[in-house]
Amino acid sequence: MTSCATAESTDIINATEPHNRQVGGSHYKAMAIQPVDFCQRNHLDYCESAAIKYICRHHDKGGIEDIRKAIHYLELLLSIEYSFPPPAPTP
Repeated sequence: MTSCATAESTDIINATEPHNRQVGGSHYKAMAIQPVDFCQRNHLDYCESAAIKYICRHHDKGGIEDIRKAIHYLELLLSIEYSFPPPAPTP
């Protein structure tokens, strides 16, 4: 039997505190409350969490694109949760 673990995957598995590291940047680490903690503690769903994430990071990472992504997730939330916009009436 062979092991599929690599040095990189072993580092991830052996990490003692995932809040002390961030993969792909540092735009969340300086925040007083990281978006993942806020979203988990408040039991937010995927669309809500994604919108919060993009709103929180737009100054430090994606700028206007992150705001557009947040709006997109809020539009998805409106559609999924509230059927908005309502379907067009049939003639």
